[in-house]
Amino acid sequence: MEKEKTLAMIKPDGFSGNYMDKIRKVILESGFDIIREMMVRLDAGKVTQFYAEHSKKSFFPSLVEYMTSGPVLIMVLEKPNAISDWRALIGPTDSRKAKVSHPNSIRAMCGLDSAKNCVHGSDSPQSAAREISFFFEDIVPGFVKHDEL
Repeated sequence: MEKEKTLAMIKPDGFSGNYMDKIRKVILESGFDIIREMMVRLDAGKVTQFYAEHSKKSFFPSLVEYMTSGPVLIMVLEKPNAISDWRALIGPTDSRKAKVSHPNSIRAMCGLDSAKNCVHGSDSPQSAAREISFFFEDIVPGFVKHDEL
């Protein structure tokens, strides 16, 4: 079975709310391998580059302010169907909706709203490849056949 990589990030509110250990436990219990991780404090330039597709949206300045407000934990997760499984595990973008429709999701557990939603997850194979290489230049994103491990 082929394994897939995805980027996961615990955002500043995940740190300030002390959810990091709970989130890591959920990740591992859900069958993901954490193949790389690093804790960083992003500056405005890095956030602007990372979220470039949102730069023209009205919420962008507050997104930059939020993402630079504290440290983040960036992880590369791996398992079959990693992208879709991680997206399902984190739940809807708006944490208020997640608390109703996906009460067992990570965003329901620790997010506050659509801006402060505790975690990030790549939404497609193309995004995963771009986001992984953004933070980890030496990792080749994509699929790995099980017999290649």
